[in-house]
Amino acid sequence: MQHIIDRFISYITIDTESDPNSETTPSTAKQWDLANILVEELKAIGLSDVTIDDNAYIMATLPSNVDHEVPTIGFISHFDTSPDFTGANIKPQIVENYDGKDIILNAEQDIVLSPDYFEDLLMYKGQTLITTDGTTLLGADDKAGITEIVTAMEYLINHPEIKHGTIKVGFTPDEEIGRGAHKFDVEKFGAEWAYTMDGSQVGELEYENFNAAGAKITVKGKIVHPGYAKGKMINSMYYASEFINILPRLETPERTEGYEGFFHLHNMEGEVEETTLQYIIRDHDKDKFEARKALMQKIVDDLNAKYESEVFKLELKDQYFNMKEKVEPVMHIVDIAEEAMKAVGVTPLIKAIRGGTDGSQLSYMGLPCPNIFAGGHNFHGRYEYVPVESIQKAVEVIVKIAELTAIKK
Repeated sequence: MQHIIDRFISYITIDTESDPNSETTPSTAKQWDLANILVEELKAIGLSDVTIDDNAYIMATLPSNVDHEVPTIGFISHFDTSPDFTGANIKPQIVENYDGKDIILNAEQDIVLSPDYFEDLLMYKGQTLITTDGTTLLGADDKAGITEIVTAMEYLINHPEIKHGTIKVGFTPDEEIGRGAHKFDVEKFGAEWAYTMDGSQVGELEYENFNAAGAKITVKGKIVHPGYAKGKMINSMYYASEFINILPRLETPERTEGYEGFFHLHNMEGEVEETTLQYIIRDHDKDKFEARKALMQKIVDDLNAKYESEVFKLELKDQYFNMKEKVEPVMHIVDIAEEAMKAVGVTPLIKAIRGGTDGSQLSYMGLPCPNIFAGGHNFHGRYEYVPVESIQKAVEVIVKIAELTAIKK
């Protein structure tokens, strides 16, 4: 257990926040700091063909130790952290034998991680939790996944009596800004299928995710002296608020669950002359997803017609699609993961992701890639935590998947 804790903390204390406004890959130079360390660590534990390319994509191989033909499988995680909340100067706290009560993250700032608000905490009474100090995110998304993959590969190398086929390892930058798979070389990776270790609660097994798009609405205004503005000034911020209020108010992240889609306004910047609105659009159903994009365009068109001018401009960009379409034809890869979980005492929770992973894009690039729990909770914020026992169980699941895949059918 301590080995896992030490490895995880060594990763999260390196700042790897990605930047959606950067055009480079990786989007931030500091992602190289962890990437280069991972390369050396993969070599040190005994993996073969360890490479890192010019965009910081890391790949490595654990050779087969059986003499019969076995499908080559892969395990993938990302090493960047979300730009939604700072990942610099992370000071993790370890809570041993959690008692089910409030956890004081930061007494000075009165920041408390409470089961009264985060009920999932009560699932982990008696376990060891790693939390933040309340001022940063933790980085379990997805450095828990990296910890699990590296630890599982190390375990397989140290226990050659466990039979397995060839296993590929892949670590990517920039997943948190939707680009984690953009420059992933599927052909070089050489796996028949793979699993992203990027889920949350212990037991999660997911092969459905949102269809996703990003939308930018630019609202043009006109600035004149406010004392002489009548009939002349166009305040773009007021016009932007009109657009916001036309969208369905109940179809937002805080009002939806399960398979329900949403419009999420995640950034707004405005002055009189120009306001920009940044939305993400999500839906599991492809037709409803297309309808959401069409609704945004209709609102823009109707408002421009109302004001007899191109006040509103919409830019739409698809980000990823529901992997279900690509995974269902090869459902045995989900079945293997489900069997592996049951074999190590984990109850599978097969459900749809209210988000996306590298796996959703990779599935459309020819690498079917369901998602398995990494164990963390409350990602992208100060209340993020991960039970160490969940990381350990994910390691056991990886090892068991490798073992089950190598069994002759």
